[in-house]
Amino acid sequence: MARRRLFLSVLICGLAVPAAVPAQPAQSPSQLSALQAAISAPTRKPANVARDRYRHPAETLAFFGVQPTDTVVEITPGGGWYTEILAPYIGRGGGTYIAAAPDRGLNAVRTLMTANPDLYGSIRTANFPILAAGGTPVAPGSADIVLTFRNVHNWMMAKEPYEAEAFKQMYAMLKPGGTLGVVEHRLPESADDARQLSSGYIKTSTVRRLAEAAGFRLVASSEINANPRDTADHPEGVWTLPPTLELGDKDREKYLAIGESDRMTLKFVKPAQ
Repeated sequence: MARRRLFLSVLICGLAVPAAVPAQPAQSPSQLSALQAAISAPTRKPANVARDRYRHPAETLAFFGVQPTDTVVEITPGGGWYTEILAPYIGRGGGTYIAAAPDRGLNAVRTLMTANPDLYGSIRTANFPILAAGGTPVAPGSADIVLTFRNVHNWMMAKEPYEAEAFKQMYAMLKPGGTLGVVEHRLPESADDARQLSSGYIKTSTVRRLAEAAGFRLVASSEINANPRDTADHPEGVWTLPPTLELGDKDREKYLAIGESDRMTLKFVKPAQ
């Protein structure tokens, strides 16, 4: 339990919060209770619940300052792990939850919407990234918070990398003073930069460089999703570890004992204008 309280000890990364950037209000006891209710809901898939000890949803979302009245954009929600928590938490609080991904990347979210419209029917969808193929984006300046969980490595490893453009588009969709929350597999700063293009791990300095180039300011980081057992040098990269376990039964117990990857948790803001 001590590790779960680490998010209260925020590392400010040596930067003062700019005076022009309004502070994200802390969650009230009632909001924290609503968030915990969403996390404890019996509608969540058991396999997703089993990963809470690695992903720390309550602490992570509290660190990012997610309010139930916010307009929250989740970038590429994949199988809907965070969707199961965020959609009811935001929907019941009067906010708006938007799942933003390439059209094919919204299939799992649409399945949730169809299977349980009372709980997930208020989800809005948008295309991300908006590149040559076009699509309907998140409206510029409309989001209070944008969240991206373990996506930066995919942008960098794509056949046509688009990490810089992704950060620019996230910046555009946020209101001035809005928050960008990033969780990503963490590569040690001493490692060869080339490993970022094959291992699934990214350096914190790389994420910061991309975000700051788009106009964001780093205001805080947390170690809530850290895993000191992860050396980030596995034969099949981050996919060696659970939940993927790319090596199958080979050294399975070893990698299960390590657990899921070591992850950075970074909070950026779009400066007020």
